[in-house]
Amino acid sequence: MDVPTAGTAAKRLAWFPPAQWLREYRADFLRGDVIAGVTLAAYAIPVSLAYATLAGLPPQVGVYGYLLGGLGYALLGSSRQLAIGPTSAISLMIAGTVGAMAEGDAQRYAQIASLAGFTVASLCLLAWALRLSALVKLISDSILVGFKAGAGLTIMMTQLPSLFGVAGGGHNFLERAVTFVGQLSQTNFVVLAIGLFAIAVLLLGEHWLPGKPVALGVVAVSILAASVLGLSTLGVATTGYIPAGLPNLAGPAFRLRDVEGIVPLAAGCLLLGYIEGVSAARTFAEKHGYPLNPGQELLGLGAANFAAALGHGYPVAGGLSQTAVNDRAGARTPLALVFASITLALCLLFLTGLLDDLPKAVLAAVVLTAVYRLLDVPALLHMWRVSRLDFYAAAIALVAVLLLGILQGILLAAAASILLLLMRASQPHVAFLGRLPGTAVYSDMERNPQNEALPGIIAFRPEASITYINADVVLETVLRRLEAAEPARIHLAVCDLSASPYVDLTGSRALHELHKQLAARGVELRIVGARAWVRDLLRADGLGEKIGRFDRVTTLDAVISEAIASSGQLAGDGPRSHKIL
Repeated sequence: MDVPTAGTAAKRLAWFPPAQWLREYRADFLRGDVIAGVTLAAYAIPVSLAYATLAGLPPQVGVYGYLLGGLGYALLGSSRQLAIGPTSAISLMIAGTVGAMAEGDAQRYAQIASLAGFTVASLCLLAWALRLSALVKLISDSILVGFKAGAGLTIMMTQLPSLFGVAGGGHNFLERAVTFVGQLSQTNFVVLAIGLFAIAVLLLGEHWLPGKPVALGVVAVSILAASVLGLSTLGVATTGYIPAGLPNLAGPAFRLRDVEGIVPLAAGCLLLGYIEGVSAARTFAEKHGYPLNPGQELLGLGAANFAAALGHGYPVAGGLSQTAVNDRAGARTPLALVFASITLALCLLFLTGLLDDLPKAVLAAVVLTAVYRLLDVPALLHMWRVSRLDFYAAAIALVAVLLLGILQGILLAAAASILLLLMRASQPHVAFLGRLPGTAVYSDMERNPQNEALPGIIAFRPEASITYINADVVLETVLRRLEAAEPARIHLAVCDLSASPYVDLTGSRALHELHKQLAARGVELRIVGARAWVRDLLRADGLGEKIGRFDRVTTLDAVISEAIASSGQLAGDGPRSHKIL
């Protein structure tokens, strides 16, 4: 009977990260994890109250997300610093989608939001089983910049009415903006003064006291001021009664088939939460020098959402801001999340009565100062200068979020990423090569007009895989160049496949057609630089029988030199090095 080795046991426990980090835990880690946990809880209280309100749910539901979501992630997540809780984008996605499903029923609204969390957990498990962690790549960086900017503007517009003390309204960014402008004459200047003061203190605290729970201090001072000065009599809206006690654990009140549209909502939350969480987790894993397992992150996110939903919470995810707080406070392992949950549980049991007089303008200030970073203007300007295509992709995502909402915006952003990828792949650059004088260095004549033209020869290099989506473009580009180059004087076409790592059957058929078209004009076709798998496919498809030998040793320079020599023309003087650029 085989005895399991240490390596075998480690592999079996790879899906359970605490088995790894607890084995490496040291006594000196404990102080950092405790301090980080308490600090994270202090950060989480005002933020979670604000985000739950943004989601259209009772304020304490946001705290449940941090309390239970953190415990779930600590059990199965692979990051040692990632902090889990409600996020601004997911909160707005819930607010913009669940309302229509609930049909005005507050209880049904909360139950559907909780069902979304269970559904996210189920999709995470399915994605993990199918090894779909690559779904993080569905949205390009440029699309993500535009999406975040649109989400940030949308979230800001939802909070401005609370900041100015007006009613607000509308279903998308433009409607909210028009309604808000129309209500500016009704501004409550006491509310506005409270909100602006809170924003100023939060921004100053962010600059002078990074990593400190400044937001908690602002909340405490505002509650004291509201109760002592009787601000509610001046029209200052407050959070009102927040029930004490821990969340009751229960399964979903509905089945998936009972709520139309719940799966697309959960898929959007998963896509957004996984991208944001993995991005934040990878940043701090690189900082601290340990590996991050993207596949394991699906299990961690799934466990976090299952735990949060079990306590009647809504979908949660990891975020950069709360993770930065956790890291700066000294978190060494996910045990910091456990201490944060314990701290939050004590607050729910004994301190909720203090939150009744919290002005909503302060919560709006917390949200506004948390999300303004989403609008990354420097990144948009950089894309405009460097790559207009990336800028246009970001603009599409931004406008989609503003006009259609967060859920439709994130799904459209994913679709736009895929379409952009296909568009780029369908229009590959075909470089027509010339020789650098006195050498055997060949490069694109378009970029290097000083290169020597090759007498009687067209040498070209498709700079992409040749597949069904671009094979016709490559063929048509070469034939157009042949027509423009006085075909009667061309006797050889050389196809350099060194920049084409993959060729499918459609690509092979295009090369067959190219050979046919060239042969009709009396032009020989040669292929060089094909990689092993590509050579195998082309030979199996019969191309070798038509054009003759192509292998891994024949170079572009050798074919061109042989053709020039046989035509009685000189190939050039000087030393020759066999390079292709």
